Amino acid sequence: MDEESLISTSREYLQQKRYVAVFDDVWKVDFWGAIEHALPDNKGGRIIITTRIQDVANFCKRSCFVHVHHLQHLPQDKAWELFCRKAFQFELEGKCPEELEELSLNIVKRCEGLPLAIVSIAGLLSTKVKVVSEWQKLYNSLSSELESNPQLTSLTRIISLSYHHLPYYLKSCVLYFGIFPEDYSISWGRLIRLWIAEGFVKPKRGKTLEEVGEEYLIELIHRSLVQVSEVYIHGKAKLCRVHDLLHDVLLKKGLDSSFCHVLSRDESTFKPTTRRLSMDISPSEALGSITQSHIRSVFAFNLEEWPESFLDTLSGNFKLMKVLDFTDAPINQLPKYVGDLYLFKYLSLRNTNVKLLPYSIGNLQNLETLDISESLVYEIPAKINKLVKLRHLMAYHFDYNYNRSSLLNFQKGVKIHEGIGCLQALQKLSYVEANHGGIRLIKELGKLRQLRKLSLTNLKSEDGRAVCASIEKMNHLESLLLTAINEDEVLDLESISTPPQFIRFIYLIGRLEQLPGWISNLQHLVVLDICLSRLRDSPLKALQNLPNLLELNLGINAYDGVQLHFEEGGFQKLRELQLREMMGLNSLIIDDGVMPLLQEFSIGPCPQLKEVPSDIHHLRKLTKLNFLDMPKEFARQMDPKNGQHYWIVELIQNVRFYYKDGPILGIYESHALRDSNFSLSSSA
Repeated sequence: MDEESLISTSREYLQQKRYVAVFDDVWKVDFWGAIEHALPDNKGGRIIITTRIQDVANFCKRSCFVHVHHLQHLPQDKAWELFCRKAFQFELEGKCPEELEELSLNIVKRCEGLPLAIVSIAGLLSTKVKVVSEWQKLYNSLSSELESNPQLTSLTRIISLSYHHLPYYLKSCVLYFGIFPEDYSISWGRLIRLWIAEGFVKPKRGKTLEEVGEEYLIELIHRSLVQVSEVYIHGKAKLCRVHDLLHDVLLKKGLDSSFCHVLSRDESTFKPTTRRLSMDISPSEALGSITQSHIRSVFAFNLEEWPESFLDTLSGNFKLMKVLDFTDAPINQLPKYVGDLYLFKYLSLRNTNVKLLPYSIGNLQNLETLDISESLVYEIPAKINKLVKLRHLMAYHFDYNYNRSSLLNFQKGVKIHEGIGCLQALQKLSYVEANHGGIRLIKELGKLRQLRKLSLTNLKSEDGRAVCASIEKMNHLESLLLTAINEDEVLDLESISTPPQFIRFIYLIGRLEQLPGWISNLQHLVVLDICLSRLRDSPLKALQNLPNLLELNLGINAYDGVQLHFEEGGFQKLRELQLREMMGLNSLIIDDGVMPLLQEFSIGPCPQLKEVPSDIHHLRKLTKLNFLDMPKEFARQMDPKNGQHYWIVELIQNVRFYYKDGPILGIYESHALRDSNFSLSSSA
């Protein structure tokens, strides 16, 4: 029967009937167009479509009223219940014996709430003897069992279907997740930069490679292959990963195709044709195997030692090398001849002990990403200015043992030389110490018209006009961080008349005579963080009508006044608010109708604020309320047992008190208000 006859027959048969039609595991976006004419819209008929692809669901929504239900992974208790029901279905009344409980919980955790995985693995275990040794064997060999055990190969086949239905340009992108350890979350930006360096991301007219790479990643998420682990406040993914069982499938496919090989204690040799190498054993154990010239990329994870001879091997034997990602690796230096790796596109020394970059780095004419953040590198060689293809230069570290009296020293940048203006492909530059190059260096930054992110530290008052002039030329700028050289130096930012219109994130650390007027005109601003500004006038009126502001941080000594008034109708989209270390603040007024979407509010220390602001109860969406280093007498007003102001916070789900625990930044002793043993001892 041809398609037209099938449509006609189907409509005729269903015309006067109530029906339920189920289409399972639909892959093609145009599916709905093929079947909507075959199903009459009468008598309350219902259609159920299951799909792994978001675009399929979205396409159906164009034609009729459709409710899209996103299936979530099972919560831990439901996953455990399903596992026990399947694994012990023939005995023990569906209950897990005590001696198998810990191991069973680990197996359930490995399934990550995926019902198909739980049912398949529990079904196999139901046929096994209920002894720890047998179950431990299966758990230890689960990856190989997925390939060989007939009861699990169907699970592997179903998972693999998602991979096989991918367009060609996404297959290498998703295989890349096999390079990283199991259960590893990788930052969105790092992954896209790696894809670009590998050549996976193809140019599109009118878009940067980074924007195209972002489209690829979103498509993998919509196809249910990649999971978002953490998001930024504006909704963009921060970290992503793949399910452990999919990771096993990708690892096998990568190995079979010579795409990548994970060098481990169990398998320390690999095919000569292998193109990417991921190591979780010391390179000294693998030196005998690593003599291949086909290697394009090397990654290191969880290593405790790093022989210098291995680095020499890399620079000597691997002339096709494009990617070297030594994030967190225990290395102290790069070989002098790293510049011989002419095809190099990506170099990460993030969180290593490397102190110096060799001068030969100027020979890496194809380098696109240089990440030396949280390393010990303080100065970038002048020859870096020859790397005209460089797109991302991340170079900073944080001093977690900083002296509290000099907060500005917490964020440290690097010294760069004149000539940085030659790097006109740069999109990301952070952090640069402005005091070493002065106004001439700052003026050069104005040539970097492609910058999306700029971080400048150690600014002086006299740099203000040059900084403003350069920023005005950066039409694509999205994120700006500016830090003064000391707490008495004023950040002079008033001379910006036409700020970059798409700027979304602003971080200002240093004295301000007043809040720069242009900030209140930023229609796309999402996050504003100001610290040490010592504003005499409240900035709230200037900020309250920003249409997209989601997070406002008035940090340490941002405001020197005694009152803050959040007026009715303001901050309509704000979700997070911080008021930190306002030593003179004694009055906080929050009108009804202000900040209707606020979810998290952090305040303190504010020693002059003697009572809990009663207006907090106007914040009806508030779920987290944090008090930092507030006096114990203040906190006791909210004691659930006998606190006179408990009614103010009674409906807030999570109320916590934090007290600084030692001199190191970010270390706090924490007390939850609703803990059964809640108390604030005199030592708190």
